[in-house]
Amino acid sequence: MTARTRFRSSALAAVLVLMGGASAMAATAYDFTFQGIDGQPLPLSQFAGKTVLVVNTASQCGFTPQYKGLEALWEKYRARGLVVLGVPSDDFGGQEPGNAATIKDFCEVNYKIDFPLADKTVVSGDKAHPFYRWAGDELGILAKPRWNFHKYLIGPDGKLVSWFSTMTDPESDKVREAIEKLLPKS
Repeated sequence: MTARTRFRSSALAAVLVLMGGASAMAATAYDFTFQGIDGQPLPLSQFAGKTVLVVNTASQCGFTPQYKGLEALWEKYRARGLVVLGVPSDDFGGQEPGNAATIKDFCEVNYKIDFPLADKTVVSGDKAHPFYRWAGDELGILAKPRWNFHKYLIGPDGKLVSWFSTMTDPESDKVREAIEKLLPKS
């Protein structure tokens, strides 16, 4: 590679970053890191080779009972390689007002959640976490979260496979069948 080619590649990368941040250069979901509810980095790359269901959640929402279905999916399929990742967000209706400790306590006490949780994260608009901007770019405007409990399904290769609206129950046939297609046979 010549110096001129390296310069062009670097310049192109810089333009992409300016246009869309890290999401413009991401190839897979594994290129993103959330902050965990415990304050530690939560890189999606730690789930490489697994099927991941990323769900933006909220504690004071009419859809909050979906936590029960998410935990049931996690319990049923985790041994086969499913990871459920909860991403608390206060973007819709101010329905996640608590801090990390409050959110974690709510999830554990009320729903016995033990799947991984990110810290409270912006999932919509210009300040959305880069993962959410990337997912919207990859799957289109209709696939962007419009409310709490929006779900993204990531295949073992880190590519987005599908999305499910808030209204889609986590234990619905539609969600379960999509997950089962990506998991190794038991």
